[in-house]
Amino acid sequence: MFVIDENTGDIHAAKKLDREEKSLYVLRAKAIDRKTGRQVEPESEFIIKIHDINDNEPKFTKDLYTASVPEMSGVGTSVIQVTATDADDANYGNSAKVVYSILQGQPYFSVDPESGIIKTALPDMSRENREQYQVVIQAKDMGGQMGGLSGTTTVNITLTDVNNNPPRFPQSTYQFYSPESVPLGTHLGRIKANDPDVGENAEMEYSIAEGDGADMFDVVTDKDTQEGIITVKQNLDYENKMLYTLKVDASNTHPDPRFLYLGPFKDTAVVKISVEDMDEPPVFSKIFYLIEVDEDVKEGSIIGQVTAYDPDAMNNLIK
Repeated sequence: MFVIDENTGDIHAAKKLDREEKSLYVLRAKAIDRKTGRQVEPESEFIIKIHDINDNEPKFTKDLYTASVPEMSGVGTSVIQVTATDADDANYGNSAKVVYSILQGQPYFSVDPESGIIKTALPDMSRENREQYQVVIQAKDMGGQMGGLSGTTTVNITLTDVNNNPPRFPQSTYQFYSPESVPLGTHLGRIKANDPDVGENAEMEYSIAEGDGADMFDVVTDKDTQEGIITVKQNLDYENKMLYTLKVDASNTHPDPRFLYLGPFKDTAVVKISVEDMDEPPVFSKIFYLIEVDEDVKEGSIIGQVTAYDPDAMNNLIK
């Protein structure tokens, strides 16, 4: 690594020196009489320290970071910490003094220049508006001053969902039709409220709030589709009542107390059910009749009378 001029004693580097590979060398040298070849004094020790220059850029521990933060987080919420190291001498000058800055991702995120902690910079960021962000962070040595070397990394940040959206029916009124003769438990139709949240934050349950058909119908929640299924609970009779009106609620099952100020996490729709007339058989006025007749009655004589009526609204003629 080193050579010495035998005449002057000057020591020179024979190869390129890299402080990051080896920062200190210990050499031993001696002086010899040219004529006699004898050593004229004891060996001397020389310590050579390699002086650092800024020849290494900061390097991040990862080329790509992945992180997530809940939507609607407050300004200054910590997301992730990125770290860059500089192989130069941290004890000499500013060659290894790293400062972090954000090149891409503003105004949504910021980075602490000293710690490399990335934080949210905007309030009330909504996952429903935008879910994915790509942030580029720069680490620059020399304390961030001009002339310093730099390196970059990318951070992919995902906003995770919170329950900040109540369910909403796409229409205020639904209309269904049912024959009067349908069996109990028959599905008459489905209604669905929309919720832009995902997972359990979008789960909802349907219930009948009120209405003149609250005792005649029921609503069942389909957990797979998040729909409300209107079913028949009592026997229907067109001649008794032709139209029922229900008010059905759709409520989130996992409301977040932090966002209750946004309003009730439920919505109500009106469901109208029209009962359709079916042709029903005539009904006798009595279950049985008792008619007495003399044994010598003449053929063709009237011996009694039975009566029947048509329960249909049309009151059809009976033969």
